[in-house]
Amino acid sequence: MAFGDSPVLRSYISDNSAGVSPDIIIAMARVNGGHTAPYGRDSYTAEAEAALATLFDHPLDMFPVATGTAANGLALSVLTPPWGAVLCHPDGHITNDEAGAPEFYTNGAKILLVDGPNSKIDPDALRHAVRDRVGNIHCVQPAVLSLTQPTETGSVYTVEEVRELCAIAHEAGLRVHMDGARFANAVAALNVAPAELTWKAGVDVLAFGATKNGAATVDAVLSFDPTLKKDLAYRHKRGGHLFSKMRYQAAQLTAYITDDLWLNNARQANAMAARIRDALSDTAGISIIGDPQANIVFCQVPTPVIAAMHHDGFTFYDDHWAPGVIRLVTSFTHTPADIDAFTTAMKSHLTTYIHNEL
Repeated sequence: MAFGDSPVLRSYISDNSAGVSPDIIIAMARVNGGHTAPYGRDSYTAEAEAALATLFDHPLDMFPVATGTAANGLALSVLTPPWGAVLCHPDGHITNDEAGAPEFYTNGAKILLVDGPNSKIDPDALRHAVRDRVGNIHCVQPAVLSLTQPTETGSVYTVEEVRELCAIAHEAGLRVHMDGARFANAVAALNVAPAELTWKAGVDVLAFGATKNGAATVDAVLSFDPTLKKDLAYRHKRGGHLFSKMRYQAAQLTAYITDDLWLNNARQANAMAARIRDALSDTAGISIIGDPQANIVFCQVPTPVIAAMHHDGFTFYDDHWAPGVIRLVTSFTHTPADIDAFTTAMKSHLTTYIHNEL
């Protein structure tokens, strides 16, 4: 069954809820025949690394992993000593949603929060943070800047913003990590080359997400600094992510970026989020929170309307933030018909709620 032929999708919990792009399933089946060298010493893994280097227009070292959490943890582990500090936004995924994995992989490095509007780090706040208590033997030392791109609330750092923040970090001697679990959505939203948002702007290591956007079981650490390769290789193994049958992860990554599959999937997801935003932004009783540009939309909705939507079978998170705040995440499998069914139902319940309140 092709995507879009199924009944109306009612899940907006996460883009992780979506299935796998058919082209990626086909690619995994294609490499299934015969024997090949294990542990990434196969031609398929070399092909994937070369394809990614071409995509980013820069030599790189690729380390496939099973999860974005592992990608972030491994990336940070080679960028900071145990007494270092990782600077990130209070909304950052690494500080809120990874159960201490970054601290585990880095052998205890501390995460320090640097605030800013719209879930993006403020440059002036970062200028202070990179110098704060430097040289004080009693304090952790700033070592890494971590940027979530897109942010956890759907906003996107522009190329200029990434460049400015990376420049501040590098000037102070910090390295830069980018949490790109939804990196494709940022590239699609800005319509720029991936190089412009990463190594050209000053990013040292990228946690390159694929699972949320059509892959089955793979994300990857992409290092643009060849001096990190040896340490990453050993940490990759020690962290339990050196797959014995890496050809299947490699095949996913190659298929993911072939013929712009990754961008087409991200564009669809972004467009569906924009459709929600546009449909609800002018609706009395509903407020769009922040400036969603990718595939995440936060809204303030009356709690009785939320309950009615859940009763209709629509699923989304609404219990993690303030009362009445919901998060809607779209994927490449959502269609205009799905979005219209959702927004029509919400507006209908809102009308009933307002009528009952009068």
